[in-house]
Amino acid sequence: MIVRTKNYKLEKKTYINVALKSILRKQGWIAVAVAIVLCLCYFIPGAATIWWFIGALLGLGLYLLFWWIQFYGVTQLEQGKMLFEKFSYEISSQQILMKINPREGMPMKWDQIKSAAIGKDHFVLFVNKAQIIYWPFRIFNTENERKFVASILRSKGFIKQLP
Repeated sequence: MIVRTKNYKLEKKTYINVALKSILRKQGWIAVAVAIVLCLCYFIPGAATIWWFIGALLGLGLYLLFWWIQFYGVTQLEQGKMLFEKFSYEISSQQILMKINPREGMPMKWDQIKSAAIGKDHFVLFVNKAQIIYWPFRIFNTENERKFVASILRSKGFIKQLP
């Protein structure tokens, strides 16, 4: 079976939000490190305690700003323009064909995908930290097509089966 989607253009704001949430999930140890430093503020006596608190929050803020700038930069670079073009997709169990128009397209094998996620109204495929493929459910013509794509993602091992 081949699933043919409607045309879809990834919005830059959606890209930044999805990519930033993904990085924060993968690098959650940063939040743990900040929490540990904040907890240590209570055990360090003296006037320096407030500086540990300020330093931890400033470090977290700079970390978030760094990643936001990285993803915002992708939206501005010429190399990243392809991510934000209008595509239709032909999805099969062998590959994903990203089509700009009926005659021009780019195949992508499933082994190029690093991971995937299913949200409440979308699929997200991660090619790397900066490249994502975002499919809102509304681009699929039927509910069965959406379920077929979900089954492909499960069979390829990108989505874990629920117990």
